[in-house]
Amino acid sequence: MQEATASQVSLTARHIDGLIEALREDGYTVVGPTVADSAIVYDEIASTADLPEGWTDMQQPGKYRLSRRDDRALFGYAVGPHSWKKYLFPSSLKLWSTERAEDGALKIEAGPEEVPKYAFIGVRGCEMAAIRVQDRVFAGGRHHDSDYMTRRESAFIVAVNCGQAAETCFCTSMGTGPAVESGYDIALTELLDEAEPRYVAEAETSIGAAYLQRLGAADATAQDAEAAQQVVEKTVASITKELDTDGIKEMLYGSREDNRWDDVASRCLSCTNCTMVCPTCFCHSVTETSDLQMSSFEHTRQWDSCFSMEFTYVAGGVVRDTTRSRYRQWLTHKLGSWIDQFGTSGCVGCGRCIAWCPVGIDITEEAAALRKSHESSPKEVEDAT
Repeated sequence: MQEATASQVSLTARHIDGLIEALREDGYTVVGPTVADSAIVYDEIASTADLPEGWTDMQQPGKYRLSRRDDRALFGYAVGPHSWKKYLFPSSLKLWSTERAEDGALKIEAGPEEVPKYAFIGVRGCEMAAIRVQDRVFAGGRHHDSDYMTRRESAFIVAVNCGQAAETCFCTSMGTGPAVESGYDIALTELLDEAEPRYVAEAETSIGAAYLQRLGAADATAQDAEAAQQVVEKTVASITKELDTDGIKEMLYGSREDNRWDDVASRCLSCTNCTMVCPTCFCHSVTETSDLQMSSFEHTRQWDSCFSMEFTYVAGGVVRDTTRSRYRQWLTHKLGSWIDQFGTSGCVGCGRCIAWCPVGIDITEEAAALRKSHESSPKEVEDAT
C-alpha cells in the first residue's frame, strides 16, 4: 500500500471553499471551471457553488456535450473550450499608446500597469504541461515577454489529477497526464467513494503548504493515498486514443509533398477553431489604431492564427495561400519543428482541437496516416526551416 507523503492532507468541499476564500482575501482573482453557454468554461469564481458540481462532458471528433453525473463531483469532466492562456496570454492586450500634446510632442504610455494576480483552480496535467510550453516560448529564450512573466510569476495554481478522460484525450502519448507532474502549488485528487466527494491534497511549493496549513485539515491516511493513486491508474487505463511520437519530427519533415495534405485540406474549413482552443498556440498579430484627428494611437496585440489567409501576408502577396499549405504548416510546426525551436512538442494531448473542429478532423489520425504513407515510401528528410 502506498504511504501518504508528509505534505498530503485530506480535504472536503468545505475546505475547498475555505481555500478559495483565503485566496480572495489575499488579493487573488480566483478563476475556475463553471458552467456557461452549454460548456464548462473558465471564469472568476467565489466559492464551490460556482464549480460544475455533478456535471461531466462527452467529447468526440466535432462533438461536445454536457450531461449530468450520478454524483456530486466538482471536477468530474475532462477539459472545455477554454485554456489558461486566456489569462496568461490574453486574446487582446494593449502594448502601448501615444498622445499628441498641443505643442506636437508625443507622450508614450505603456500598457496596463496593474496585472491581475490570478489563482487558477482545476488545472489538469495536460494544461500544466501547456503552461510549461508557453513558459519556454515567452520566458525561456533571450527575449522575454514582460506581461506574460508578470502574470505567470504571480499566479497560484491548484491542479487536479484527472478522474476521467474524454474520448479525445491522448495525454498518455504525450507524457503530460492524467496526473500533474510539476509546476503547481497544490494538487488535488478527487475521491468519490463516499456520499460527499473528498480530496487528497498535496503541496509542491511552500506557499501551497502554507495555504493547506491555514485550512486546518487532517493528514491523509495511507488508504487515502492508495485511493488517489487508483484514481489516476483508472484514468490511464481508460485512455484509448494514441499518437505515435517516435521519430515524428523526421517523419513530418519527410512528408511535405504527401497526398494526405490534399485529403485533409478538402475537409478543413480554415476556421481557426483548433488554434483558438489549443492551450499552446501563440500566433498573434499587432495592430495600431488612431483617432480621426491622428492625435492618439494605440498599439494592441491580438490572438491570430496560422490558418488565417492574412497571417502570412507580406509585400507581394500571401505566402501560404492554400488550405493545404496552412494545415501542413500547423501540424508540422505543432508536432515537429516546435521541437527544434523549444526542445519539446507543441502538443499536450488535451484533444481540444479534435472536439472543437466543426468537421471532426483528428490530429492523431492525420499523423498516423502520414506515418503510414511515409513508411511505405520513405522520402528524404529535408530541413523544415
